[in-house]
Amino acid sequence: MKKQWNRETLIEKFEANRNEQLSVPMAAYMRNQFPFLGIKTPLRNTLLKQHFLEYELPHPPQLFEEVWKLYNLPEREYQYAAIALLENTKHHLTLQDLPNLRQLIESKSWWDSVDSIAPRIVGHVISEERLNGAPIMLEWSYADNLWTNRSAILHQLKYKRETDTELLTSIIRQHAASKEFFIQKAIGWALREYAKTDAEWVRSFTAHHSLMPLSRREALKNIEK
Repeated sequence: MKKQWNRETLIEKFEANRNEQLSVPMAAYMRNQFPFLGIKTPLRNTLLKQHFLEYELPHPPQLFEEVWKLYNLPEREYQYAAIALLENTKHHLTLQDLPNLRQLIESKSWWDSVDSIAPRIVGHVISEERLNGAPIMLEWSYADNLWTNRSAILHQLKYKRETDTELLTSIIRQHAASKEFFIQKAIGWALREYAKTDAEWVRSFTAHHSLMPLSRREALKNIEK
């Protein structure tokens, strides 16, 4: 029988594996925007897996309270832990949870957190309620925050044949002329990923739409090999 959820025990496990030698290069890799405990991904995933197997995971409304208590801790591994907790409970999430997810995206923002939340968690929520979810993604694409824009571009990344190409087109066209590196890369990534499902659609899209060179290059990377 699983024990009741215990955040403090998870924190103790992470602290017990703090490695100051590794924390410096890990922080440098992220341009020193966040401090790190120095726990590499394989060990972090092992610690999280063990904890999630041992303890009952919190459900809404307690879920986001626990997520934020982890996410607000200074070291980056705790943001990763909060995102992992969400991913393991994403089947409980609905469109009503999107404001919380957006707040996470816009907090301590960088590509590593956003690219975990957008396709795997936001994408799942939208896939369950496509009719009402699509307009929210359009709204996100008009936001003033570049990471929210990036999330709108990437939320269908795992959809394959379920991709709504009209929605993808609308969002990409809105940002096609952006000079922002992370937006250009997101557009290219979204198109490159969909090319694995429908290369001809992506080839046609890039032929008929004006894209920044980086976006176009990324979109056609695998098609033109």
